[in-house]
Amino acid sequence: MTETHHMHEPPAKGWKGLKQNWRSDFLAAVSVSLVAMPLCLGIAVASGAPPISGLISSIIGGVVVTLFRGSHIAVNGPSAGFIAIILSAIHGLQDGSGLAFQYVLAAICVAGAIQVIMGLFNLGYIAEVIPSSVIEGLMVAIGIIIFTTQLYVALGIPASDSSTLNQLLNVFGKLGDANLVIVLISVVGLAIMIITPKIKSRLLQFFPSSLWVLILSIPMVYAFDFFNTHEVEILGQAYHVGPEFLIDLPDNLSNMILLPNFSKIHTLEFWIAVMSLTLITSIESLAMTKAVDKLDPYKRKSDLNKDLIGIGLGSMVSGAIGGLPVITVVVRSTVNITNNAKTQWSNFYHGVLILIFLFLLAPVIESVPLAALAAILVYIGFRLASPKVFKKTYEAGIEQLLFLVATIIITLATDLLWGIIGGTIFALLLHILLARLPLGKFLRLSIKPQSQVIRKPDGSSELKIAGIGNFLSIPMMNRLIDQIPEGSHTTIDLARTRLVDMTFLEKIQEFSTRQEDQGGQVNIIGLDNHVSSSNHKKALQIYLHPISQKLSPRQHRLKKLAEENDWSFDSHVDWNTSYLRHFQFFEIRPIERKSNCIRGAFNEKRVQWEIADVTFNEGAAFTAEVYNSTVMTLRLPITLPKFVMEKEGLFDKLLDRFMAFSGYKDIDFDLYTDFSKKILLMGEDETAIREFFKPELIRFFEKEHVQHIECNGEALLIFNKLKPARTDETQEIIRFADRLTDHIIDKNEIEDKGDHNTP
Repeated sequence: MTETHHMHEPPAKGWKGLKQNWRSDFLAAVSVSLVAMPLCLGIAVASGAPPISGLISSIIGGVVVTLFRGSHIAVNGPSAGFIAIILSAIHGLQDGSGLAFQYVLAAICVAGAIQVIMGLFNLGYIAEVIPSSVIEGLMVAIGIIIFTTQLYVALGIPASDSSTLNQLLNVFGKLGDANLVIVLISVVGLAIMIITPKIKSRLLQFFPSSLWVLILSIPMVYAFDFFNTHEVEILGQAYHVGPEFLIDLPDNLSNMILLPNFSKIHTLEFWIAVMSLTLITSIESLAMTKAVDKLDPYKRKSDLNKDLIGIGLGSMVSGAIGGLPVITVVVRSTVNITNNAKTQWSNFYHGVLILIFLFLLAPVIESVPLAALAAILVYIGFRLASPKVFKKTYEAGIEQLLFLVATIIITLATDLLWGIIGGTIFALLLHILLARLPLGKFLRLSIKPQSQVIRKPDGSSELKIAGIGNFLSIPMMNRLIDQIPEGSHTTIDLARTRLVDMTFLEKIQEFSTRQEDQGGQVNIIGLDNHVSSSNHKKALQIYLHPISQKLSPRQHRLKKLAEENDWSFDSHVDWNTSYLRHFQFFEIRPIERKSNCIRGAFNEKRVQWEIADVTFNEGAAFTAEVYNSTVMTLRLPITLPKFVMEKEGLFDKLLDRFMAFSGYKDIDFDLYTDFSKKILLMGEDETAIREFFKPELIRFFEKEHVQHIECNGEALLIFNKLKPARTDETQEIIRFADRLTDHIIDKNEIEDKGDHNTP
């Protein structure tokens, strides 16, 4: 498919953007604040901090950080990744005075000041020089810590003051001591977190799963009367309940401010806490900001240095009044984007709304059981450390799994700071062994390789990378790509590299995406003589003798199908996925790779098509679900209106009426009730869409199974299942597309029109 410029014009910035987009930004902020409330409370409680501290962090993240940061559509507040850091800092700074958390508040203020300085000295690239799998391993370790500590709360039993691994092993021996009343609340909450995302109802999913957990837990609090200390008898055994199992807020919210205590500033423990907070929060926040940029429909790029300044100032203010650190949070940012936020002001509104909710809903918040928050966090912890994470990492290469596991072990055996340092050193040592080079030469080729940019007379550029391309080479790579004009055609030649790691390839992919969004094209060459332990697009590449690629049984069948029909087939990973990102479905679902491409044409209709396996992410960064699907794209020789159509749930019509306020509308056809009941049809130009959907086309869709079809104005995207298609299913998709184009194209009208480019 030919390159397509992005269809969206970025919204105005500043006060003009506020005036033009206040309605969509405010509605998005409502959804974000509903997600943020339970998460902020849970993060604070799990961190050993007062519940109010999580809400303070989110309020400051919205009201203060919005005015100084460098990102456009991200949401700022506390993160679940803080839990392990704050717990460790409180433990390290305890002195029996009861002031441990106030010492931590002082460390948060100092860490924020250091982040401001880092931003002023343009050190925003710090998140890029940590190996990707090490960061992933750090998040898995954090997930294990969250899961373990909150499992005790969910069971209603006290946790032992021992290592995470010992706590995880010991919990099985304490199951007999579990409080069944608390367990009941936790199990219901966990079931809600697991089940509601799987129910395909926009009405149910309008409120986040975490909010449903709180809503449904409060009646159980009243049923068991948690407000008074007493015993509840279940199956002949008494279980204790009381106010200590509920969230506790200050009696007077005007006294909610807790001041930091700097009296430990001269101690080693204080500065260990400061460095841990600075390093972990900076890396996580910058990584999350980059992840949110990939989801931004307008493809805006954040200023990472300015973002460091913004979150640093936010953490300073938050720590000064009793709040947790502030970073970019990807779960709430994803909610923000999917609810049609346009500008930074949605983050501002979210902070204001949480402040309002805090004062209006304080009695309701105090009725929330800690077990409900524990259920939410047990789920989040498991998602961070689930087997899927290990499987996904292994698919990127066995060496990536080694980096991840080493980081997890070091982190759990020591702490987060040593985990990231140790994991990075382990990755570096393995790179040196794989490159088969002495230490000095390896470091020299990593930090100062003989790489260069060659500008050509036609305006294109060639980027020649030599030596080692790994996480140590990122600063060099940044300097080189800054020399390449935005939107230009670029060739990246990796033929002279000895080793290219995943972090470096991710940087290349980021650059490629940015260039393609600006109308350029990026070709990656020179890896033919490199080998890897995986066929993943970003797998670590080592220069060795080439090996032949073996096709899987499914690939053999697809190749045979293509040969029998005179179509082309390519099993290799295709780096060029830019045209897919111009469809609405993939605007907020980052594509990892595309492969097994079959290309053909319906010649008599002058329709060019491609069907391929696409791997993409949905959800929030480290906890994102990875999907593999077979999708088809068709380029037609006529102008089409932009639209999206998919199956519609039973109760979704009720939500349609509410969402019409923000410009959302399901286009129905009064004469075709079957079509309107089962199909959700959306688009900006309703008149053009109604003209396009002629009676014969509507009747066609009434008889056919439709999962998702959309048009970006130049091409159609079709898929039926979120899994790779079998060979027979691939044939059926092609036959469906043939029948569909029969209803769209009048062959008599295109006889004199020229061929279009192949998708």
